[in-house]
Amino acid sequence: MAILAVNAGSSSLKFSLHPVEGGQVLPHTLSGNIQGLEPNGQPQMGWTHQGIKQQESLSVAPTQAPFHAALERLGALVQELAAAQGIRAVAHRVVHGGGEFHHSVLVTDEVVQKLEQFNSLAPLHQPHNVEGIRRFRQVFPEVPQIACFDTAFHANMPEIDYAFALPQALREQGVRRYGFHGLSYQYIMSVLEQETLRGPGRVVMAHLGNGASLCAALGGQSVATTMGFSALDGLMMGTRSGNLDAGVLLYLLEQGWDAKRIEKLLYKESGLLGVSGISADMRTLRADGSANAQRAIDQFTHRIVRETGALTACLGGLDVLAFSGGIGENDAVLREQVCERLEWTGLRLDRERNRNAGGKAAWAVHAPDSRIEVWVIPTDEGRVAAREAAAILRQLPH
Repeated sequence: MAILAVNAGSSSLKFSLHPVEGGQVLPHTLSGNIQGLEPNGQPQMGWTHQGIKQQESLSVAPTQAPFHAALERLGALVQELAAAQGIRAVAHRVVHGGGEFHHSVLVTDEVVQKLEQFNSLAPLHQPHNVEGIRRFRQVFPEVPQIACFDTAFHANMPEIDYAFALPQALREQGVRRYGFHGLSYQYIMSVLEQETLRGPGRVVMAHLGNGASLCAALGGQSVATTMGFSALDGLMMGTRSGNLDAGVLLYLLEQGWDAKRIEKLLYKESGLLGVSGISADMRTLRADGSANAQRAIDQFTHRIVRETGALTACLGGLDVLAFSGGIGENDAVLREQVCERLEWTGLRLDRERNRNAGGKAAWAVHAPDSRIEVWVIPTDEGRVAAREAAAILRQLPH
């Protein structure tokens, strides 16, 4: 049995195939990404199978949507490489489960309809997640589709953290903090619980990439997080503003900005890109060396330090700090700068281990005399989604 984990975006589709043996979900044997899935786009598929990388352009019939062509080719590729295994289920990463979905679920027509109600809460992600589910159901009608939610990991946060200081009527409508990157945090926690005795302790996890957030966990459970009602809150990100005084939005409305223009500003024109005026990519900013690039990097680093301090206060101390995500896993300079500013906590970084951290394994990068453990953990959201799907499959009648 093999489970296909997918993450459908506006113009791309990330995928990974996970064999299941003896009830255990194994690391992926196939992973890749299909780009160019926007209308009239030209899909390009790149994948890695058993360490070998390949790439190809996909042909699209005149009456065919690029997304549909991509799914058909992906299905054929999986059948070709997985042979007799085939696809037992498709596990979909879904960003927002609202207050409705606290666990992964088998997709039905009713589930799809409910998911569409959360489109406005995550406009960059949710509509494409739902569209991906629809397309996969069409192309693989006999294969169970499982929705796995980024919000689920945070579903049991205490009310004192998830509630906004707003009237009860709005709270009853679901206006609250939900939190995101839950599949990533679930994976990081599972690794920490295996690697260190401090895993069940006071943990701050930093998922740092184009989307970025922090999560405080105690006993393996989320107790506070920087993202809120939407995926806009908290840290500065690649193109998203992060925490922003609501008075700024009122000011922009008074200046004649409409909702669409404000949405574009907050989601696509702010963050590293907006501050630097150069790029949303940390690697590009590091290489640029200009004052504007450095300003964006410094501001990004400052927000991480500031929010880590706040979450540490919520936990009453800190036992473990874990970095993950594209920036968190690969930018040793950022990790060093963050840890230097947290030395007041008793944290001590082993700079040589930090510089050498990388690859697929979890790395401990704290010094022997550090009061706080520091880990670099390459996340694997696809594997978590596959595990969730496998658990649901076990409950289905055969």
